[in-house]
Amino acid sequence: GEYELTIRDQKEGNREKKITDLGPGFRYQLYWSPDSKKLGFVDQTMTIMIVDAQTGVGEKVDQAPNLFEGGLRNFKVTWSGDSRWMAYDKGLDNGNSAIFIYDTEEKVSHQATSGYYSDQIGAFDPDGKYLYVTTNRNFDPIYSDFDNSWVYPNATGLAAIALRADVASPLAPENDTVAIVIEEETEEKKKDEKDDEASNDKEDEDKAVVIEFDGFERRLIMLPPEPGNLGNVSAVSGKVIFQRRPNSGSSETDRSIMYFDLEEQEEKKIIDGVNGYELAANGKKILVVKGRVTAAIIDVAADQKMEETLNLSEMEMTVVPRDEWKQIFNDAWRFERDFFYDKSMHGVDWTGLRTHYGQLLDHAMNRDDVNFIIGELIAELNASHTYRGGGDQEDAEEKSVGYLGVDWAVDQGHFKVEKIIRGGDWDNEVRSPLDMPGVNVKKGDFILAVNGVALNEYSDPWGAFEGLAGKTVELTVNNKPDYDGARTVVVETLSDETRLRNLAWIEQNRKEVDEATGGKVGYIYVPSTGRDGQEELVRQFYAQWNKEGLIIDERFNNGGQIPDRFIELLNRKPLAYWSVRDGKNWQWPPVANFGSMVMLANGWSGSGGDAFPDYFQKAGLGPVIGTRTWGGLIGLSGSPSLIDGGGVTVPTFRMYNPDGTWFKEGYGVEPDIEVKEDPTELAKGNDTQLKAAIKQVMEQIDKRGPIHPPAPGKEKRS
Repeated sequence: GEYELTIRDQKEGNREKKITDLGPGFRYQLYWSPDSKKLGFVDQTMTIMIVDAQTGVGEKVDQAPNLFEGGLRNFKVTWSGDSRWMAYDKGLDNGNSAIFIYDTEEKVSHQATSGYYSDQIGAFDPDGKYLYVTTNRNFDPIYSDFDNSWVYPNATGLAAIALRADVASPLAPENDTVAIVIEEETEEKKKDEKDDEASNDKEDEDKAVVIEFDGFERRLIMLPPEPGNLGNVSAVSGKVIFQRRPNSGSSETDRSIMYFDLEEQEEKKIIDGVNGYELAANGKKILVVKGRVTAAIIDVAADQKMEETLNLSEMEMTVVPRDEWKQIFNDAWRFERDFFYDKSMHGVDWTGLRTHYGQLLDHAMNRDDVNFIIGELIAELNASHTYRGGGDQEDAEEKSVGYLGVDWAVDQGHFKVEKIIRGGDWDNEVRSPLDMPGVNVKKGDFILAVNGVALNEYSDPWGAFEGLAGKTVELTVNNKPDYDGARTVVVETLSDETRLRNLAWIEQNRKEVDEATGGKVGYIYVPSTGRDGQEELVRQFYAQWNKEGLIIDERFNNGGQIPDRFIELLNRKPLAYWSVRDGKNWQWPPVANFGSMVMLANGWSGSGGDAFPDYFQKAGLGPVIGTRTWGGLIGLSGSPSLIDGGGVTVPTFRMYNPDGTWFKEGYGVEPDIEVKEDPTELAKGNDTQLKAAIKQVMEQIDKRGPIHPPAPGKEKRS
């Protein structure tokens, strides 16, 4: 409790003593040893270090090559009570992590667990008996409702590893017999006992922590808390503290801080509904945080409440914008210098560019100008995924607009419903408010007023819905452009109709494909390779997997994940068929398309939207039709934040092909069949690229013939 430690630029402050001079780079997650003499941390090169807090002399402990920026922020070490041992976890080549323990006296790191299962560091027991860890050893599958696939979530359990062979399991059975000794107590005996206790206390303080590495993982004992999403482990004498997040698939939302009492063999809740916690160095108090700015200090005990929160409302800071802008610019320059995937910075003079663009800061008038300058700087790298934005900006307040999900028309000076936008009949995710049961407003009806205000008083119909997004409104409706015989209906407006129009476009394309192919071909639109694109692919695939052919449309795909699982779903090959007496024979895998496929792509398909057609071609699933994609597969995995909340992305990895050649960055994926966009025809409702895809897939179907073999003839097996 004597020192406070910060990471900062090299400036001398009135109360600060500079400890290290480590040169360029970023350092993360500082951990004091209990004796306040050593510091453990990790840097951006994924090198784990220990530094002497007085001299600044450092020693390299290890390197964790499978960490990335997000992992660096969450990197953790734990020190033994005597400050000799520093434990951490490190990713292995098999994708699991193992526990490593560094001996500061012998200067050697021991791999303590094998990595056969994935183990994560927790905390040393303050009593010097155990190392507490979390470990992914719970195999409890969840099966899909749509096919025979499965996943294994909620795998993490809490475990204790005895540091030596002579340490009993924390769950060891106890003998409940009691030996009673009656002895006359004298004053001299009492004095001797006190002297012995004092001597034992001193011995305990000086007692070194001994670790036996032979058979270390064999001494691992799973503790009783139910496995799930557990982590953030710390320890006090006799208790293991951990954070429990809701299990995957659970409807619960609260995170809880728990402890397991080794003596009582019982799990108890300290507090729930908090984001995270930090245990005080003396183990007596816990700082808990809820949301962004609510914090409290509570006891290490069950059933705590955030009754007295820390007063953060009066915290103030003085900012000189131009000084802060220089720091922001320099930090953005450093982020790229230290995290960009190519140390040679694509051959540009990165040091010279700092000076070149830094001179413009004196001419910046606001934060937008600073973002512009940073954008010009990082554009010199000629790499995809170099973005900047945010920060302390003054943005005009926007009023949300309510929507009815319709196309409007003007007729005789009044607004009427030209068309109600609709997806498929099954698309109940979002519907026009006018499509709700009982509303009974149809195409051609006039909307005369909104909440009693005449609609034709506005130059466009959306003016009447300003500030009414997601609100209940009263519409005056008639089948003619006057109030005679008009009626009122009450609806709840949409706050956005983008998704509704997207569903309508998908359904329009699906219908066109279905009608043009006589129902033989399905149409699937994949807007991204993120979660929304994943959901769209799965949603539409499971409804159409049994077609003779599929058109996968990934035009305008804005990327996301690396889409290998997307390809796995489309690339299921026939393994067997099963003949049954009654009903239809089965294919295996039971949900898989064995027919013909084509893919549509265009110049707006990028990032994961580049990888999707690239992998589609490599898997031999069919031709890609359309135009060349964006060409951006220098990807990103996170970077530090700027001081005012703004951000700069740093590309940290680049894709190359199995044959050892680079993916064509800035060029993209060439279609197998080029069909250029025709905006004029598209505006008329004629999608020339989609028509080309229909033609191609039908040619493949005709050429291939039946996709399923007939069952063999009956056998006599008597």
